[in-house]
Amino acid sequence: MTETVTSRADLRRARVTEISAEIFSRRGFRATSMNEIAAAVGLSKPTLYHYFRSKEELLVRIYSDVLDESLALGRQTVADAATPLDAIRDLIRSRVVYTCEHQALLKVCFEEEHELPAELAEEVLRRRRAFERLFVAALQRHLAEHPELRLPMTAKVYVNMCLGAVNWCYKWYRPSGPSTPHELGRQLGVTLTAALA
Repeated sequence: MTETVTSRADLRRARVTEISAEIFSRRGFRATSMNEIAAAVGLSKPTLYHYFRSKEELLVRIYSDVLDESLALGRQTVADAATPLDAIRDLIRSRVVYTCEHQALLKVCFEEEHELPAELAEEVLRRRRAFERLFVAALQRHLAEHPELRLPMTAKVYVNMCLGAVNWCYKWYRPSGPSTPHELGRQLGVTLTAALA
């Protein structure tokens, strides 16, 4: 009995965060009210407050979910890769796919970060750095296996360059364009790692 109730509550929270992210993406965090969110989800305002006490709590949940999912996906991607270079390409590809398939969500994460409560901003930064370290570690393993390779920048700068390129896809990717998210991810993976091959 408890498991069913918990599961139903978790599903309701997931639906609220998904719809909230869509509304925040269209209207902006500050311009969105809890009344709008409640109406869009089909809940009364008191019921919505049962799940989330404030818009800020909703925003924190959105960030937490994205960062947790990204880190779990990144770790699995690295674990599944045959070589460090494959891991780097696959990390790039998977980030492109995730970003293109969750454009509204990523728009909120990249454009509303300043709205996070100050006490939680450091936690967001810590989780983001964990993903970056995963990427840097794969790059360092590849460079250690290929001492003839020389990057014209530090490993961290290279990783930030790659992440900047793939994360920006949320701005310009169009589903009606010539490439699917997977095709675009593969293309960017090959292009951004040309100096490592």
